[in-house]
Amino acid sequence: MDGPPKPAAVLLPLLRREGEWHLLYIRRSERKRDRHSGQVAFPGGRVEPEDRDIVHTALRETHEEVGIANEHVRLLGRLRPYHTITHYQVTPVVGVIPWPYPLQLQRSEVARTFTIPLRWLGDPRNYELRHRESSPQLPLPEPRPEIPVVYYDEYDGETLWGATARMTLSFLHTVGVDGLDGAQLDGKLREVLEPVDGDTRWQ
Repeated sequence: MDGPPKPAAVLLPLLRREGEWHLLYIRRSERKRDRHSGQVAFPGGRVEPEDRDIVHTALRETHEEVGIANEHVRLLGRLRPYHTITHYQVTPVVGVIPWPYPLQLQRSEVARTFTIPLRWLGDPRNYELRHRESSPQLPLPEPRPEIPVVYYDEYDGETLWGATARMTLSFLHTVGVDGLDGAQLDGKLREVLEPVDGDTRWQ
């Protein structure tokens, strides 16, 4: 693939549900000629010319896809960009949203939403590393190497895998979620995430 990777951003929406921290996921609608059709993902998308910065991209896409207003997201920070096999450089932005929330799905993009507890996501018994043949679109020598891909067990009828699973694990490893209660986790999130430029809502 020629040229630099295309910039994109996703929001990792944290929420408190039934006394536990969860992440909110979407399942993309089935669409022809879309490699990510029907996959589990975080709300987000590519950077558009009118976006002020990468955080604005994540918030704009989240509002468009699931109806969460920008002012209802308490930004915590962002993780290192993730380079996908489809040649995107995706920056994960982390924010806390109120719950329950009246989500409004853009049905052309999002089939449904669901949440998964951080406790379950952080349990190594619930995911594994598999090896898949690398995409023929990647400029790699023959024989084409296999690439490691993270697969979670099914949860709520959905399978979390690939780039979104990698971002999830990166987030969990960064914050060190194991064994933390709600207050400890909130403090840990603020401690380890890179602050968002100009944002003071979590100080």
